[in-house]
Amino acid sequence: MARRIRYLAVFLVLCFTVLFLQLNNIQIRQSKQLSGPANPRTFLESVAKPRGDILTAGGVVVAESRKVNDPYKYLRVYPEGPLFADITGFDSLIYGVSGLEYTYNSYLSAHTSAVHNLSQLLSSHTVTDNVILTVSNRLQQVAAAALGNRKGAVVAINPKTGAVLAMYSSPSYNPNLLASHNEATERAAWASYNDSPSQPMLARAYRQIYPPGSTFKMVTSSAVYDHDPSLATTPIPYMTEMPLPDSNKLLANYDHELCGGTIYTLFEVSCDTGFGTIGLRLGAANLVEQADAYGFNKVPPFDLPAVASQFPPASSFTQDPPALAYSAIGQQNVRASALQMALVASAIANGGVIMTPHVMAEIRSSDGRLVKVYKPHPWLRATPPSTAAAVKHLMVGVVEGRLGTAYGIFPASVDAAAKTGTAQNAPGQCCTNWLAAMAPASNPAVVVVAVVPFQPGLPSGPTGAAVAGPVVRQVLLSALKIEGRG
Repeated sequence: MARRIRYLAVFLVLCFTVLFLQLNNIQIRQSKQLSGPANPRTFLESVAKPRGDILTAGGVVVAESRKVNDPYKYLRVYPEGPLFADITGFDSLIYGVSGLEYTYNSYLSAHTSAVHNLSQLLSSHTVTDNVILTVSNRLQQVAAAALGNRKGAVVAINPKTGAVLAMYSSPSYNPNLLASHNEATERAAWASYNDSPSQPMLARAYRQIYPPGSTFKMVTSSAVYDHDPSLATTPIPYMTEMPLPDSNKLLANYDHELCGGTIYTLFEVSCDTGFGTIGLRLGAANLVEQADAYGFNKVPPFDLPAVASQFPPASSFTQDPPALAYSAIGQQNVRASALQMALVASAIANGGVIMTPHVMAEIRSSDGRLVKVYKPHPWLRATPPSTAAAVKHLMVGVVEGRLGTAYGIFPASVDAAAKTGTAQNAPGQCCTNWLAAMAPASNPAVVVVAVVPFQPGLPSGPTGAAVAGPVVRQVLLSALKIEGRG
C-alpha cells in the first residue's frame, strides 16, 4: 500500500512539473506570440475600439468611428470620401493604416489617458484623441473642382507657418471601401485601385515627382544672385536656339521664339536659351548647391510620407556638359513634387526661409483638452532675404508684364507673383504643365502650386499658363477670401 502511495506521489509530482513547465512556456516563452495579432481574440480586442476623429480647420469631420452591430463594434468612416483620401489615408482590417491614420495612430487609437489630477491617478481610463487639420474643407473642394477629371495635384500653403491649406491629387479613391468590415469588398477595392492605369491611390501632391520645367528658374535665378550677381545685369544674346558645349545639340526655346536680355526680361518671358546660357555660366557646383539649399535631394519633414525631389550631382555633368543647360531650365534629370515646388515658392515668399510643412494643427482629447499643438519652425534657410526679394520681383514681372507668361491669369486687383512651367517630356508628349503663385506679393499669405502632367485629352502644345493657370487662379483667389484678404 505504501509503495502504491509513493508511485502515486511521484506521478503527481511529475504531472505538476509538466504543468508548471507548460504554464511557464505559455506565459513567458510564447506570451508575445499568443498575444500578437495572429490571435483572433487579441486582434478583435485591438480593433473593436473607437478611434479619434480627424477634422478640418473649420471643424468638418473627415474621419470618424461609428458604432456598428458586428464583432468589430466600430466602423471607420470617411464622410468626405475621396476629397481627403490622400491626407487621411485609411484604416483597413486587411491592409493596415496609412496617411494620417498611420502618422498619428498613437493618438487616434485607444490609449491610457495621461494623468492630470489625483482622481485620474487612482483610476486611469482609456481615451482617444482627435486630430485637427490645417486644411480647409472649402479650399479642398475648390482645388478638386479646379482640377476636375484631369490627373494632377494642387498644394496651397501658408509660407509663414508651413501650414498646408489645401492638398488634393486627382484622381483620388474612396477610403470607405478599404475600411469596410467585408473582406471581399476590401480586397476588390484594393485590386481595383492598384490595377487601375490612373493610379488613384498615388498621392501626386507629395509622392510623385515630375520635371518642373521653368518653375525651376526660381532656383536658377536664386543661384545667380547668391553665386554670381553680375549675371543678373549681363545681357544674354537674343536667340531662338543655342548651341550646347561638346556636342552638336541645340537647345531651342519652347515655340522657337526669339528672346534674350538681362535676367528680368529672361524670367518674364521664360527664355530657355537665356537660362540655359546662365546655367552653363553658373557652373554645375553652384547650381547643385542652390538646388540642395531649396530642399532637393532631401525628404521634406512632412507629417505624410513625402518623397525627395531630385537634382543631379555635379559629377554627372562632367561627362555630359549639355545636360547642365537643360537642368537649369528644370528638365533633363530634374524632378520635383508639387509639394517641393510649393516649398521653393514659399521660401521666396518668406524671405528665403522654408518653414516645415504640416497638415496637423493640433490634437485634442475627446473631451476637448489640448494634447498637442503644432509649433511652426524652419526647415531650411534656402537663400538670403535679399535674393528672395529679388526673385519675387522677377515673379511679379511674370504677372504684370504684358509679355509675362502669366499675364492675364489673375485679376488686376490681385497683387500676385508667379512662375509658369511647361516641361517637354518627350517627343509627342508635351507637356508637364505647372504654375506657382503667391499673393499678396507685397506680403505673401498664400502660395499655390498646381501640376497637370501630360495626358490624353489635353490640347496639343499646351502651356503651364493655359493648363495649370486656371487651377491656381481659382485656388489662390478662394484662399485669399478665406484668409480675409479679398
